[in-house]
Formats: sequence, structure tokens, C-alpha cells
Amino acid sequence: MLSPVEIDALLLSLQIALAAVAVSLPLAVAAAWVLARARFPGRSLLDAAVHLPLVLPPVVVGYFLLLLFGSQGPLGAWLQEWLGLRLVFTRWGAALAAAVMSFPLMVRAIRLALEAVDRGLEQAARTLGASRLDVFLTVTLPLMLPGILSGCVVAFAAALGDFGATITFVGNVQGETQTLSLAIYSLTQTPGGEAAALRLVLVSLALALAAMVVSERLAQRVRRQVGQA
Repeated sequence: MLSPVEIDALLLSLQIALAAVAVSLPLAVAAAWVLARARFPGRSLLDAAVHLPLVLPPVVVGYFLLLLFGSQGPLGAWLQEWLGLRLVFTRWGAALAAAVMSFPLMVRAIRLALEAVDRGLEQAARTLGASRLDVFLTVTLPLMLPGILSGCVVAFAAALGDFGATITFVGNVQGETQTLSLAIYSLTQTPGGEAAALRLVLVSLALALAAMVVSERLAQRVRRQVGQA
């Protein structure tokens, strides 16, 4: 059985991961579309910037977020003054850190799915009078849906496991920013906390495995439906 503190960490992690995926998804689809279809000067630089969180130490990402979105940062001060929104040391900040760290994984999965779409089907729809928006909604989006689902699940799992960026940007506040990873870290530093840490490790493992299984099942189902259509 999980203790109330462990349950709080689990529920908070699920909320933060879901928020991170929801915030990232529209931007990830747009970024994947630009990187896969657009041709412009600086495209390679944009590609590198999108994937930068994959190669930077997570602590460095968290530090940059602290500089930008902290109470004295240019974006953080503006958000707090005009919208009354404070990100540092809050669960919304934890969601932002998780979204930044998982964003490249989502973009990559969606981009690969978009590049696999048959351009001939899109051109055929255009010749039949469909607008660009109609083509995207009725042809491109259904064909790339398995990649979107896979990207969301992978990003969700990555957001659940983020540690460095989260603890650097929002700290380790129990009930507010203490996710599963941070709770495990705290328990390993607490005398007698090894058993509770092991329980949370097993919970994290179960969530990750469940996410991958669900991702594959959904992708297979979507591919069958698209093939039948």
C-alpha cells in the first residue's frame, strides 16, 4: 500500500505529465510540419534548437528556465505582473519543465509519421478541389495519427521521469512539485525510506510499461482503421 505522501506524488506526476503533453502537442505538430515540409534558411538551426534538450544536461535546461521564467526573469516577471501567473516553485512550472524536456521526443515521432505520408494522396485530394486545410484534416492527419499517439505516450513517459530540469526550476516541494522522481530521490536520502522508494520505483516501472503497451495497441488500431478506409 502507498502512503498518502506517495499517493500525492503519484497523482501530481500524472497531472504534470498530462499537462505537459497537452501543452506540447499543438506546438509539436506545428514544429514537425515545419521541419518535414518547409524549406527555408536556418531550418537546420531550428532543428538543432528543437532537439537541444536531448543533448543538454537537464540541470542546464532547468537553469535556463529559471533565468527566463523565474520571478526576476524577463518572461516570468511579465507573466506574474500581467497575468498573475507564477511558474517557479509551482506545479505549472513543473509541467513546463517536463514539457520542454519531452518536446523533442514528441516532435521526432510526429515528424517521422509525417514524412511517411504519401504525398500523392494529398495531391489527389487537392486536384479534387479540397483546400489545404481539408487535405490536412481528412488525409494527412489520419495518416500521421499513429505517430502522434506514439509521440504523446513517449512524451508522457518522459515527463513522468524528469528529474534534473524539474528540481532545478521548481524545487522539491511536497504536494506542489514533488513528482515520483523527486519523491524517490527524497526517500533514498531519508533513513528507512528504502522500502517506500522501491514501491515508487515499481510504480514508475508499471506506468512506463503500461504507456508503451497502450501506445502500441492504439497505433495498431489506428493503422487498421486507416487501412480499411
